[in-house]
Amino acid sequence: MLSISFIRKHPQLIQKACQDKGIDVDVSYVLDLDHQLSSLKKHQEELQAQRNSLSKQMPQLSSEQRKECVGHVKDIKKQIESLNDQLLTQSKIFTELMLSLPQVLREDVPLGKTEADNQVIKTVGERPTHRQTPLSHQELGEKLGLMDFQRAVKISGSRSYVLTGKGAYLEQAILRMVYDGLYSKGYKAMHVPVLVREECMEGTGYFPSGKDQAYLCERDQLSLVGTSEVSLCSFYQDEIFDESMLPLKLFALSSCFRREAGSYGKDTKGLYRVHQFQKIEQVVIARSDAVQSEQCHDELMDNAEQVLRDLELPYQVVMVCSGDLGQGQYYKKDIETWMPSRDNYGETHSCSAFHDFQARRLKMRYRCSSTGKKHYCYTLNNTALASPRILIPFLEVHQTSQGDVRIPQALQPYCLGKALVSEL
Repeated sequence: MLSISFIRKHPQLIQKACQDKGIDVDVSYVLDLDHQLSSLKKHQEELQAQRNSLSKQMPQLSSEQRKECVGHVKDIKKQIESLNDQLLTQSKIFTELMLSLPQVLREDVPLGKTEADNQVIKTVGERPTHRQTPLSHQELGEKLGLMDFQRAVKISGSRSYVLTGKGAYLEQAILRMVYDGLYSKGYKAMHVPVLVREECMEGTGYFPSGKDQAYLCERDQLSLVGTSEVSLCSFYQDEIFDESMLPLKLFALSSCFRREAGSYGKDTKGLYRVHQFQKIEQVVIARSDAVQSEQCHDELMDNAEQVLRDLELPYQVVMVCSGDLGQGQYYKKDIETWMPSRDNYGETHSCSAFHDFQARRLKMRYRCSSTGKKHYCYTLNNTALASPRILIPFLEVHQTSQGDVRIPQALQPYCLGKALVSEL
């Protein structure tokens, strides 16, 4: 959420952010509502002052004057009640609009409408060359007994999968390698709820604009998270840190759930776009310092790139364009890993900087050690690993001419020291 004072000072900047991100909000209307609310509140305060003044005069008035004064007080009370109704209605509309306004963009964010307009920053690793047509991850998975799609559909319908035997073990091995790597770097491990109050989804910016992507438990007003970022950030809502505690570096492994609304007919086969998955998410809570935020963003990116280097997978880093950015993101870089069956790179990691967008919604602040003043924190996050999507490039890139899959050296200690998936 943006501060109303910032919006008042920079309405054109906010309107441009709406245009660049494809968000349909009229900033001038928001400011009109803000002015109306201020006027209503001022009028309400004046009426309350009049009522208090008349009430104080009552004991000194004659019976006839008191009767007339009581009539005035009742009339003022009705006006105040009417104003309260107007304020309630207008405040609700104003809050909804404030929650829909986007974060401004960093100056170097490329303008564009879709992921096709994202800009490649760098490419790492060489794409594999196979003597024969490579098998897809589905074909490899079925051949090696790693996954079952047909029985999964019986359980949960479309976009479902079951990892079986070696496949389940392989996924856990990769997750453990990444988990240990972050823990050894000093990141604080967390095990957090995946069923959260809707206020947490709103606080991190996933509601109201992304509500169609979430699985809701309406009876209990709870939602299943699409990322543990929601729980990690909400863990500290309404709290004030000492500056010395920041930056605070966290990570969590959790199940995640996304409805994939609007993607009907797209990537319905295989592991690319599924409703339930496992993800290790990194979250950093930092000072309101653009330099520190940049440093933390670079570190989060390096953590993710290290995972792909350890897994010996070729990838590219892209700067996400304006139209592909989320509402609260100041800027974002994606990592896309080479997937032979798609003959293209596919997104596997997203690293986002929010500045104070989430912290304002969550009322998450810190006290400056030198001045004692309170400031809103800056938040950042990045995927460390998302599975089963990571299994697509892993299986397809490392497949051998014999139809097996090679296990990279860095992962072998987590795979019983085996060099091939068939040996697990």
